[in-house]
Amino acid sequence: MKPNRVEFTETAMDLMRKLSKRHGAGLMFHQSGGCCDGSAPMCYTAGEFRTGGSDVLLGELEVDEIPGKIQFWMSAEQFEYWKHTHLTIDAVPGRGSGFSLEAPEGMRFLTRSRMYTDDEWLQLKDEPVPTGLEVNA
Repeated sequence: MKPNRVEFTETAMDLMRKLSKRHGAGLMFHQSGGCCDGSAPMCYTAGEFRTGGSDVLLGELEVDEIPGKIQFWMSAEQFEYWKHTHLTIDAVPGRGSGFSLEAPEGMRFLTRSRMYTDDEWLQLKDEPVPTGLEVNA
């Protein structure tokens, strides 16, 4: 079975359910790899953050009680550094970014990572990762 590039902990999924209910919409994530808040996974209502050719879609997840699929995007430049790593999105106590939906909740999303095993990397290394231009066409 092909490994996922990104997964979410149950704590993160619980927070996403709460945010979706509060905002009445589906959700999406983007991680830019910039400094400060930009290096954290940012949560938006679905479609609020416009993706394009400089963004890649790492995965989609369906979560009960949240409309549509939750997409996880990363800047293509950051992906070049992280393409060898499996990402797990978690939620922990703390202050989120002012632009991310969880900011007022007393929680923040956090990316945990590990290197792929040799077997996982062999399955993923040549697999194309779609850009926002391809997905949104």
